[in-house]
Amino acid sequence: MLTLSEENFDKKFDEFVQNLQNEILAKEIEDYNEYIVKLYHDPKYWGTIENDFVIKEAYRGPCGDQMTYFLQIEDNMIKKARFTTDGCGATVAAGNQTMMMIEGKSINEAEKLTAEDIDTALRGLPASHKHCAELAICTLKRAIEKYKKK
Repeated sequence: MLTLSEENFDKKFDEFVQNLQNEILAKEIEDYNEYIVKLYHDPKYWGTIENDFVIKEAYRGPCGDQMTYFLQIEDNMIKKARFTTDGCGATVAAGNQTMMMIEGKSINEAEKLTAEDIDTALRGLPASHKHCAELAICTLKRAIEKYKKK
């Protein structure tokens, strides 16, 4: 059975952890923005797709991060889009944003997407992370090339 002092310690520890998490989140929002932080904490398009209609393409950018796209394409339409990456939060956000912008679109529409479009949709990546949008677009271009060669 817990003594009063142990219960008090547990409460204080829980408060400490909650305050620390709040401080970390506030710093992330300060460094990026609330939208980017939301995308990298809860990337709805994270994962893989396994079926006969999937194009899988990976690309490692100059920064060392790798992004992998899984695109289910039927009749030149991107029916489903997912990604994985070993990169930072900004890379996760850029990959997720790209998937949001291409799923349900034609290959022709997806080809027109630029890194600037991703950056704008993310409400502005910090200058030190602009390359994350480039990585997302380079991976997309390579996946589309691979699809067109099939």
